[in-house]
Amino acid sequence: MEKENFTRVTGFIILGFPEFPELQLPLFFLFLLIYLIVLMGNLTIITIVCLDSHLHTPMYFFLSNLSFLDISCTSITLPKLLDILIRKNYHISMSGCFTQLYFFFSLATNEFLILSVMAYDRYVAICQPLCYHLIMNQKVCILLSQGTWILGLLMPVSYYIFLPRFSFCHSNEINHFFCDFTALLKLSCSSTSSLQSVVYILGAIVGCPCFISTVTSYVYIISKILRIRSTEGRRKAFSTCSSHLTVVCLFYLTLMFLYLRPSSMQSMEINKVIAILHNTLIPMFNPVIYSLKNKDVKNAFRKFFH
Repeated sequence: MEKENFTRVTGFIILGFPEFPELQLPLFFLFLLIYLIVLMGNLTIITIVCLDSHLHTPMYFFLSNLSFLDISCTSITLPKLLDILIRKNYHISMSGCFTQLYFFFSLATNEFLILSVMAYDRYVAICQPLCYHLIMNQKVCILLSQGTWILGLLMPVSYYIFLPRFSFCHSNEINHFFCDFTALLKLSCSSTSSLQSVVYILGAIVGCPCFISTVTSYVYIISKILRIRSTEGRRKAFSTCSSHLTVVCLFYLTLMFLYLRPSSMQSMEINKVIAILHNTLIPMFNPVIYSLKNKDVKNAFRKFFH
C-alpha cells in the first residue's frame, strides 16, 4: 500500500500567486505586457544585428545570442503562468514539469557560459586591441557560440535522468509560478541528497569557472582602463563594457540571493519575487541596457525604424 501511495502523483499543480486571489487578472495583463516587451525588445536586437553591417562584430554576435536566450528563458515559464492566471489551468503533467525544468537548467547553464564569453570578448577588445580581429575571428565566435549551446543542452541531462526515479506522495502542489527545482524536491518522498549533490557539483563545474573567468576579465579590463591617461579615452573604453557589466551584476546577484542564502532565510514568497526579477525583468531590461549608451545600436535602431 505504501508503494502505491508513492506512485499516485502523476501530475502537479502549479499554484502561481495564490497570495493575491483578487489580483489574478491584473497580474495576467502585467505578465502579458512583460512577455510582449521581452519578445519585441530582443527580436528587435536580433533583427538589427542581422540587418546592419556595422553590427557584424563579435560583440553584437554574442549579444544576439543573449537576446535569443532571453526570449527562450521567458518562453518556457511565462506562457504557463499566463494560462494559470487567465484560465485557472494549474495542472501540468509530470513529463511536462520535468521538461520545463530541463530547459530551465539548460538555458541557465547557457547564460553562464555566454556571459563569460562576452566578458572575454570585452577583455580582448580592451586589453589586446591590436590582436582583437585575429583572436576573435568569425570561426572562433561561431565555435564559442555553438559550444555554449551544446554544453547548455548536455549539462542538465543528469538531472533529467535522476528526476523520474523519485516518488512524489506528500502533495502535488508546487508553490511557484513554474516547475522550480527547490519547490519540486520538497514534494518528494524519496531521499533527494544524491540529486542535490549532482546539482551542486555540476553547478560548481559550470558556475564557478564562469564566475571566476568573468571577474578576472573585468579585473584586467578595469586595470587597463585606469591606466588610460585621457578622461575621454577612459570614458570610451568603459562605455564598451559598462552594459555587459551591468547585466552580469544583475544576473549573478539575483542568482546568489536566490540559491546561496541560508536555509533559515529561505522563503518561497521571496524566492518567487527574485525568480520574477531573474526570469522576466532582466530579459526585459537587457535590450534597454545594451542600447541605452551604445551609439552603434542607437544608429541601427534609427535606420531600422526609418
